[in-house]
Amino acid sequence: MIEAQAARADSDRRLRRIVIVGGGTAGWMTAASLGWALSALPIEVVLVESEEIGTVGVGEATVPHIRFFNQRLGIDEADFMRRTNATFKLGIEFRDWARIGDSYIHPFGDFGRDIAGLPFHQHWLRLKRAGRTNAALEAFSLPIMAARADRFAPPSPDPSTIESTFSYAYQFDAGLYAAYLRSYAEQRGVRRVEGKVMSVGQDGETGFIRSVALESGEELAGDLFVDCSGFRGLLIEGTLRAGYESWTHWLPCDAALAVPCVHGGPLTPYTRATARDAGWQWRIPLQHRVGNGHVFSTAFTDVDAARDILMTNLEGKALAEPKLLRFATGKRKAQWLGNVVAIGLSSGFLEPLESTSIHLIQLGITKLIELLPLDGWDPLDAAEFNRSMGVEYERVRDFLILHYCATERTDTDFWNHCRTMSLPDSLIYKMAAFRERGVVVKYREGMFLEPSWLAVYYGQRIEPERVSPLVEALPIDEVAARAEAMMVAFRHAAETMPDHAAYLRQLSGLADPVRA
Repeated sequence: MIEAQAARADSDRRLRRIVIVGGGTAGWMTAASLGWALSALPIEVVLVESEEIGTVGVGEATVPHIRFFNQRLGIDEADFMRRTNATFKLGIEFRDWARIGDSYIHPFGDFGRDIAGLPFHQHWLRLKRAGRTNAALEAFSLPIMAARADRFAPPSPDPSTIESTFSYAYQFDAGLYAAYLRSYAEQRGVRRVEGKVMSVGQDGETGFIRSVALESGEELAGDLFVDCSGFRGLLIEGTLRAGYESWTHWLPCDAALAVPCVHGGPLTPYTRATARDAGWQWRIPLQHRVGNGHVFSTAFTDVDAARDILMTNLEGKALAEPKLLRFATGKRKAQWLGNVVAIGLSSGFLEPLESTSIHLIQLGITKLIELLPLDGWDPLDAAEFNRSMGVEYERVRDFLILHYCATERTDTDFWNHCRTMSLPDSLIYKMAAFRERGVVVKYREGMFLEPSWLAVYYGQRIEPERVSPLVEALPIDEVAARAEAMMVAFRHAAETMPDHAAYLRQLSGLADPVRA
């Protein structure tokens, strides 16, 4: 399709050079995708970065969409796993969020199977309230059962089997992933330029960016610029002044400390997020180390106290000094402005609670390729990009806020604030629909589907006030028997999966993924 559009284009309006400013995960994901998509066209892709400017590099956990990103590029999974020290991820465990001592897993998969065309969670709730089952909802989720047992196998391609009822993602070294994609991109003609951007040249009439000047004196001209410069937004904000929509009043954490450590436990196929006094702590197991971080609000604690909590709760010896990151949750008011498209941290940040950063990069890249101005500039392209990405950010925002506000904790000022803070109208509506009727509001756009919302609602003690009359009308003995059979089948399927570390050994050829 891209070639056909280009053939129709007028030669003097064709896109000839795309300049990506900034490397890291966002820059090299963009470069790899453009190198793949534009390989048959006479469009040069240039990425400029400086080794002196560090990248954030803490986005080590992902969601299942990353698999399809890799597959589209033709990346071999086993090779990718070996070269990025990756592990598999079936979901995220949340500890101490609603109450201290609570634990639930947000799985990448379904809860049960619908009965009579009606959602399984409503059947389970009916059985629970009638005293017909003591099983938790997680007993009807294959990825949760497997994760709890530290087991993993890929899903079955046969949709009729329960082994097909889940998906998976990866936990990898973000720096190694960027290097992997750099090699991929350069093999497809992307040119890397080493250097710091010192100034930006703009067209006096249109305001479009025409070039960036490097510290070396080299000037890089371009037709389209992709800003992957991180939080500072060198082009989108530093030059074009797009503006920033802050969501810190709903997502109050504004800093994080990150540190790797040696393994001190099993190689779990899931990420963990443990609530702390003024934020939460992540644990991401890779083949060669564990990634850890403490996300916190400086309005309710200080950096020294946050560092103490992080270092006290490591499972093994720290491999570096903690790295401090500061951020403001929110998004640019426009992520495509003029001939600049912001992707990654330059476009916004919603904190790493649900591993959404890399997914939002992926969404931005996909949408950019769909709307790439090959035959000239149409303001409708930018408008659609901004509309679509704005919706995606807002849907993710609401899902993240739910974790904070759906708490019963009263033990610290931070949790009292989260429990009583005002909420976006869109989230109030979603929560009301679930509390009143057990309905998960669905949209055409938005990355988190029904099982994700169910996991957090039930995991943080929000239950519907009533079960659907259609569910109540079914014979309860028959429903109970089918639910029991499902639970047994899910447990058996999980027990027959190989150990996660053993599966990695088989796939990657490493003698011991934890010590290699």
